[in-house]
Formats: sequence, C-alpha cells, structure tokens
Amino acid sequence: MNAFPPARRLRVAIVGGGFSGSAVAWHLARAHPPERLSISVIEPRPALGGGLAYSSEEPSHRVNVPAVRMSMAPDDPQHFARWLIGDGELDRDTDAIWKNGDAFPRRRVFGRYVAEQLAPHVASGAVRHVAGLATAVVPDRTGAGWTVHTSAEPVAADIVVLAATHPQPDVPAALNPLADAPGFVADPYGTSALSGIGPDASVLIVGSGLTSADMVAELDRRGHRGRILALSRRGLRSRGHPDVRGEPFGDFASSPATTALGLLKTIRATLASARAADSNWQSVFDQLRLQGPVIWAALAATERATLVRQLRVFWDVHRFRIAPQVAAVLDRRQAAGTFDNIAARLVASNNEGDSLAVSFQRRGQTGIETARFDAVINTTGPAHGQALRLNPALRSLADAGLVRADQYLLGIETGLDSRAVRRDGKAAAALFVAGPLARGTFGELMGLPEVARHAQAVATEVAKLLALPFGTAGANAAPGPAAR
Repeated sequence: MNAFPPARRLRVAIVGGGFSGSAVAWHLARAHPPERLSISVIEPRPALGGGLAYSSEEPSHRVNVPAVRMSMAPDDPQHFARWLIGDGELDRDTDAIWKNGDAFPRRRVFGRYVAEQLAPHVASGAVRHVAGLATAVVPDRTGAGWTVHTSAEPVAADIVVLAATHPQPDVPAALNPLADAPGFVADPYGTSALSGIGPDASVLIVGSGLTSADMVAELDRRGHRGRILALSRRGLRSRGHPDVRGEPFGDFASSPATTALGLLKTIRATLASARAADSNWQSVFDQLRLQGPVIWAALAATERATLVRQLRVFWDVHRFRIAPQVAAVLDRRQAAGTFDNIAARLVASNNEGDSLAVSFQRRGQTGIETARFDAVINTTGPAHGQALRLNPALRSLADAGLVRADQYLLGIETGLDSRAVRRDGKAAAALFVAGPLARGTFGELMGLPEVARHAQAVATEVAKLLALPFGTAGANAAPGPAAR
C-alpha cells in the first residue's frame, strides 16, 4: 500500500471540547500543518476549552490548583501563570491572590485561556468546532473510518478520540421521591441551579467533596445566611492548600508497593518522615500524584480494585483540595454555626410540599433521624461507572462491542497506548480515549496536570498514524491485542 498522498488529510474527530479534548487538538495542531491534518472537535457548548469544569460563570467557583501548576503545555508549567499576568486578569480580580502569593483565578478564566490557545488554529482551519452533541460513533462499513453523528451534522473521520465530559451525578435512590420537587437540585452546575434558594432557606447538600464546597461558596456569595448541612457516608471534607507550598516529598516509584496495604503503610511512613522534616502532608500527596502512573502500574488488578473500593475516598479528599478562598468560606460558616458536615447514610425522603423531609442514619449510630429542608442539592460526584450508559456516543460504541468499561468502573478500558479495548479484548486501531475516562489504565487522571500530560501522550499516539500506509488507520483496520 502507498503512503498518504500529499493532498490527503488525515481526519481526526475529538468527541468533547473541554480541557482534555481541546488539549489533544492543540498538541496535534501545533505539530502538524492543516494540509496534513484535519481536526474536528465536537462540543455542544458555544466555546471550546471550558467543558463542564471551566465554563461556570459563577464568580465564587475558583480553580483548585495554584495557577503555577496549571498549563496546557506539560513541559512549560508556567504557561497559564504568564498568560494570567499578560491578560491582566489578576488586576481585575485581586481576590484571586491568596496570602501566600499563589493565584487561584475563577474557573471560567482558565476556560478562556484554553480557548485563546486554540483560537489561531481555529482561524487557520486546522481545528474546526462542531457545535453539537455527539449522539453516536459508527464505524464505516468498509472499516476504513468512522462517522460521528451529532445534533449539528455528521462528521467523517479516520481517527476518533473520546474526550467526553464527566457524567452528571447519580441521584441516590433514597432521594428519588424528591425528583420533581421545586427545591431539589439534581444538577448543581445547571444554569441558575441555586437561584431559587432564598437567603434564609435551610439546605441539605448530599456529598462533601469539591462540588459540595462550591455550592456553599456560591450560596454564601448570593447572600445566603440560613443553615447548611453537608452529608456524606464518611463525612470527609475536601482538604485545603498549605500556607507555604513545598516541593513534592517522598519516593513511591523506586520500589513501588505491590499491594494496597503496602502502599498505605508506605504513605503513612512517608507522612511521618515529612513531619520530622518539617514538610507538610500536601507535599507527600503531590509526590503521590506525580508518581501515580508508576504506583498504579505496580499493583495487580485485585489490588487496584481494593485501592478503589477502600481507600479512594480518603485519597480524593486529600488530593483534590479546595481553593483557599473557598475553604475560608466553609471555615467562617462553620464557626458561625450555619454550616456543618456529618457522616451519615441516606435512608429515605419525602416531598411534604412546604419542605423536603430527609431521613438519615449517622455513622456509628442505630437511630434514624428525619430533618426538613427548604432545598436539597445533589453533589455526589460524576457517575463514572455509568458513563457508557449515560453518554449516547459512548453507549453506541459499547452496544457495538467497540469499547468496554474498565474492571474498576472508572471509565473505559484502554491499552497503554490509550487505544480503546473492544469487547473481544482487542485494541481498536483508530479509537483513542483521552482524559479521566482512561484512568482505569493509567491511575490518577483527574487533576489537571495529569490530564494535560495524558492529552499530550494521546496526541503523540495519534500522530504516529500519519506515517501509516493509506487505509490502515481505519476503524477496524489491523486490530491487535490490547497493549498491557
């Protein structure tokens, strides 16, 4: 077979135009001229780059990572920080600068930064924004390509990259009776989700992670002064950032643990060493994050499952920290007695018309309590285990046997080259997964620095197909065993 003729453009369709998909498009467009590569990013939002995480117009929603650690370019960590200064954003939002000098700008600002990096490539025609929702991904009958059906238009492609946004939170079964109640907020990031909550309303927030903290901060900014109760099974609140940011501490990669228990013991010993060295615990978790792929790769599948099942909740609240501006709101409200966080499980609920009754059992107790609230906000976190069912494009691929869930129910199973693994265990030749949906293979892929590195790696794998003979990059061409 002949190589691609000079006039032939390899067509890449990226499903999802949030940070993951936009970063893949950016890396590809920077490395390859538009005459060689055509990139379509399918994203229903009016602008690329924001996605669910960075599209919020709410002023109190801030990035959870210091700006100096956020960048589209993994090899240039200061990329976003320099852009912030050049853009003048920090002059317009002086509250973004915390007392230790770190900047935590509003999330929508980071979305604008991503969009501006892509803008020249959109203007040149290298990247095209298809402003629609991907509804199905279908291989061509010839096996030489794909068609991505969208609410706007069909998109033909040689290669597809799945970079879909986080699924919406699952509503706990105990809250189903509240589904149609005016005071129930199923999607906390929906348009004007909290606008109907009055200043004196009593509020129950189900969940105590990052989204829960966002809701408290937003309610507070809106002038809310009523009582807020956050409820989760373990009652663990997301931790904050240190007053003085340190360098990553410890070594988890030279001789990585092979069991979940061994890893836990190593973490505890390293935390003790950090205390003795006058280093903070956040520095230990920063090192865990950086060495996450090595740690994850050293664990057998059963040990990974144990880690996800038993330790994930503790990891999440330490790893995914809230911006100090948000932490300050929670601390102030807690000190004033208008915010509390408890460990409990939901038992039942009922719409009583003038209030929402929720029954729960506190951790370690046998009695059932019932409390009444004016509003209930669901912040249980993305339903990653349901991604293949809830997202229509992913569901079409799963129904066709072209993708399958990873065994930890974190997303989509892939090989080490980020190619999706089909139902028959073989790698899909021209179907890639970028971002958090691939974390079953790579471990921690939720923090922005990790997602940025993975986007770069996926772009590198896609670029390799430019050198293949014509026709061999198709949807069903030359399938092989999944890389392990």
